Amino acid sequence: MQDTIDLTELCKNNDDFVKRLNKLKKDVKKIKSYEGHLFDSADKLLEYLEFDSKMSIELERIYVYAHVNGDLDLTDEVYQDYNGRLSELMNQMGEISSFVLPEILSHSYEEFLSFCKQNPKLNKYKRMIKDLYRAKKYTKNKEEEALISILTSSYDKPEDISELLINTDIDYGNIKDENNKDVHLTNSNFSSYIESSNPRVRKDAFDALYTQIKGHENTFASILATEVLNNNKIAKIRGFKEARDLSLYRNNISNKIYDSLVENVSKNLPRFVKYFKLKKDILGLKDFHIYDTYASITKEYDRKYSYEEAKDIILKALSVLGEDYIKTLTKAFDNNWIDAKIRSKKRSGAYCTCAYATHPYVVASFEGKLEDVSTLAHELGHAMHYYYAQTSNSYQDYGYSIFVAEVASQVNEIILTDYLYKNSDNKEEKKYILDTILKRFKATIIRQTMFAEFEDQIHKLDNKGVTLTKNVLTNTYYQLNQKYFGSDVIIDDAIKYECFRIPHFYYNFYVYQYATGYAAAMKIAMDIIAGKKGALENYLKFLKLGCTKSPCDSLKVAGVDMTKSEIYDDIFKVLEQRISELRKLYE
Repeated sequence: MQDTIDLTELCKNNDDFVKRLNKLKKDVKKIKSYEGHLFDSADKLLEYLEFDSKMSIELERIYVYAHVNGDLDLTDEVYQDYNGRLSELMNQMGEISSFVLPEILSHSYEEFLSFCKQNPKLNKYKRMIKDLYRAKKYTKNKEEEALISILTSSYDKPEDISELLINTDIDYGNIKDENNKDVHLTNSNFSSYIESSNPRVRKDAFDALYTQIKGHENTFASILATEVLNNNKIAKIRGFKEARDLSLYRNNISNKIYDSLVENVSKNLPRFVKYFKLKKDILGLKDFHIYDTYASITKEYDRKYSYEEAKDIILKALSVLGEDYIKTLTKAFDNNWIDAKIRSKKRSGAYCTCAYATHPYVVASFEGKLEDVSTLAHELGHAMHYYYAQTSNSYQDYGYSIFVAEVASQVNEIILTDYLYKNSDNKEEKKYILDTILKRFKATIIRQTMFAEFEDQIHKLDNKGVTLTKNVLTNTYYQLNQKYFGSDVIIDDAIKYECFRIPHFYYNFYVYQYATGYAAAMKIAMDIIAGKKGALENYLKFLKLGCTKSPCDSLKVAGVDMTKSEIYDDIFKVLEQRISELRKLYE
């Protein structure tokens, strides 16, 4: 077993990549010949759809090859060039094929179904075509769509502007670290200081960051208000009441899911804030500020794991997912689907990507910490979801919705963490694991739901004609912090400026999916761990669905109904148990 990746199944070498790229360039030009002829006959429509699938599979293959190689060495100009060529090709492909959607929608779905009877091979495209017709009601004519496309490209700018301002243009100055040495604070390293075991360092980092953001509050407020205004305008142009309706409709998600999340997390907040009371007691703080909620209540557990040990732990922990799951997971390790090697010029972070023509690929940087073991299990959850979806479906049906994308990865992490906790005889390690679980719950369920409620509130205010001034935005955010963190936490005034540094507020209703995905994953994982009848079998069925069912119906196959309050009651019950276990360890 090695910790390096093998991409030769995608392309034998760079020469093979160039050969495939050049062929694809020639094929793309053929798309134009189908314009005005897609519905000439059932055979003609099938011919185009097959041709398009074949090109897409090949494009995906060479994209993953260039993308992963480029991430292994960010300075490699060869792969920079390859990715640039691919970007140009994809833009060209998009322009040439822009006629396809309007041309299909100019005909009725009934006409397509009649074609399916004439040529049954078209049936495998039925789900994909039906999804296209689902959007027909809100799709404009060719000229109007072109105008919306132009508007949308300029409306994306608030995200870019806010990112430059928060990460590049603002100087946050210096603070003193735990050793009383001067360190330069950045938006990137802020998290390491806000989690410091030293209360003074936490406060200094908090004050320094938000003092500087406050100094640009008028600019930030203008950027965020513009984002909200843009989102609502595009939604109304398409025929929706507001931006949330459009965003959820695109992903085939009911508004009930969003409302149920906010309602049920809000209802259960008194059960969660017990964690802050426990933290305050353990840290021995008279005054417990919002920046203290990030402090670790355990010593950093510094055990190191080899890559081989990580593999062994992951396979043992996830053995509850069945023999077939472990067999494929072992193949991922042994057949070099993973690059975990530390490289000086490698892209930071971790991710999983997939090429339908081969299999999933994982890129991470394994340093041997417990967090790295967890990250590896997380990304392998994505890999297994991809694997089951691609081996169970045709190309057009294997790509699952972003709404369920984090479920499999979180299931793996939750099962791994539970395994480590139950099999540890080290008291400090058990404390560390429990605190990690509770911090993850806070970050993913509590904060993301708070973000979701804030995003919803400011879009609704704009829709009512309220001008989103800096005070309207910051006061709305401050009040939500008061609600979600409870009376045991001092909500410092500066936290109101955090609303300007959350990048997802410029993504248009994205954050809620982190919370719903984690809630679903907790329910699934706990049922599997408990040996609930049918839980494992239903989960494996879910992994194989791809996009053959709607996101919510897919989760129902796994035994999770996101509209029901029971799921949130169940996960908060588990949370209370973890808080109680942690308190006992300290007592």
